Parts: sequence; structure tokens; C-alpha cells
Amino acid sequence: MTSGASGATQPAVRLDGVTKAFGSITAVDGLELVLERAKVLALLGPNGAGKTTTVEMCEGFVRPDTGSVQVLGLDPIADSAEVRSRIGVMLQGGGAYPGSRAGEMLQLVASYSANPLDPDWLLRTLGLQDATKTPYRRLSGGQQQRLSLACALVGRPELVFLDEPTAGLDAQARLMVWDLIESLRRDGVSVLLTTHLMDEAEQLADELVIIDHGKIVASGTPSELTTRGAEGQLHFSAPPNLDLSLLQTALPEGFSPRETTPGSYLVEGDIDPQVLATVTAWCARIGVLATDLRVDQRRLEDVFLDLTGRELRG
Repeated sequence: MTSGASGATQPAVRLDGVTKAFGSITAVDGLELVLERAKVLALLGPNGAGKTTTVEMCEGFVRPDTGSVQVLGLDPIADSAEVRSRIGVMLQGGGAYPGSRAGEMLQLVASYSANPLDPDWLLRTLGLQDATKTPYRRLSGGQQQRLSLACALVGRPELVFLDEPTAGLDAQARLMVWDLIESLRRDGVSVLLTTHLMDEAEQLADELVIIDHGKIVASGTPSELTTRGAEGQLHFSAPPNLDLSLLQTALPEGFSPRETTPGSYLVEGDIDPQVLATVTAWCARIGVLATDLRVDQRRLEDVFLDLTGRELRG
């Protein structure tokens, strides 16, 4: 077993050549992944891409078929007792006892830690002070989500796994969770989160990893992913189904503007200030407001859809 002291020099999470199959379905296929200490990594992918299986192997709930998984320098299955004492896990399904009261549940989880945070303070921070005596099953979906987050954090973990941490939360609660994740990183806590919200991933993550069919299809910082392959591109948003013929005529020869998805437009070529001015002047002429103008940069959502496809998945 690797000691905690020596493990401190290791990445928070490392997967080397990890595969996992369930019958004839390969959920994870030769995955290589590293989460450095005090960083936030967002794991993105469509439904069925292998995100949940990957995280469950890191948490020690699923054993890989091949390859190695290290968490804080430890094997999450062979060294499960030590790993679980040093990580926090937020499950999207909540994971609390249905009949337990919110305060009781958090006190129980805190009792497993040698140096927990003050449960009452954490309940106040997450806006749950008025729900302390409410049974879990009677909490709203957003309250259950916040209680699950509290249970993941109360033990002062070195590494936190967050599964869709803001699913079902209102705008105010969502911003509060974002602030809390930023605070965790500043305090040296490593965070691996899964999310379907592209703005959340772009706002919070130091590194993004997009997986599909169990393989990594792209990785890098948000800036790297949104600028990669975007040279010579001007993206903007406007009302859908605009007639682009006037814009085509106004642009220099060789430019061919098109609508990529409803309300999203692309102009490709040697983008210079004159081209940008032409696009905005055309918008003014037809009485529409162009928003989200990006030069040599794409939206993360477009990157994601180009890599994983646009068809609906089950």
C-alpha cells in the first residue's frame, strides 16, 4: 500500500489503459486520464459514453477488467478503507436514507470522519438550515441535491467526485455551488465532476475530457478546446433562418456564410476587422442583433456536438 505521505506526490487520479466491459458492451475502452492535485477536471460525454463507469472505478465501486486506477496514489479497491476516508462522493441519486432527517443524515456522515466540518455551518452555507428536521424523502429535489453535496464535503476530503452537482437546482443555488467548487480548488481540494452543462464545465474546469464510446475524443483546457480548429472562423448568434444572400454579396469573394444550427451562424475565411464590420453592418441593415460573436473560437457545445454527434441517445 502506498502511504498517504508518498501518495501526496501522486496525481489525485490516474487511469492507465483502463477497460471495462459488461457482457458484449465495452463501457470504457483503454482510457488514459490524469487529474492533478488542486485542479478541477470535468468529464463530459453523451449518455452511455462511459462517464459513470469511469467514475465508479475511481471510487472503488467497480473493478476494471484491465489497466490500473490510482486515487491519491492508492488502489481504490485494495486500499478502499484509506481511499474512502480521504474522498467525498456526491451521487446524483442522493444516497441518503429515505426516512432520515436532513440534519441527522449529515451528522451521521460527519461521525465517520476524524476531523469533520461543522454540520450546522455546512447546512447554513447550503441553505438547508430550515430543512434540518425534514425527512429526506420530503425534501425538494434541489434540497436533496444540496444535502448530497454536504455529505460529500463534511469529511474535509482531499478529492471530491461530483456527479451532475447542479442538476435540479435553481439559478441562485447553482451559483452557490459554483462558488463552493471554486473555494474547494483554492483550498487545495481536487475535483472530478461530470456535467451535461457546457457553461458549467467551461466556467469551473481547469481541464476538460470528452469521452464517447468509452474512449477520449478530446482533452485540454476550455480555451484549448474552443480555439482548436477554429482558425479563420467567425461565429455569431442571431434569429434562425435568416436570408444570408445579402451577407454573401457584401462579403469579399471566397466567403460563404452559413447557418450551422438554428440561430448559429458561421463565416469562414481570412477574418479581419473589415469582415467583422461587414457582418455587424448586415445585421444592422436587416434589423437583428448579433450576439455571442467569436473570432477564432467556437462554443464548447459546438465542439462537443461535432465530436460526439447530434443524434439523440437513449
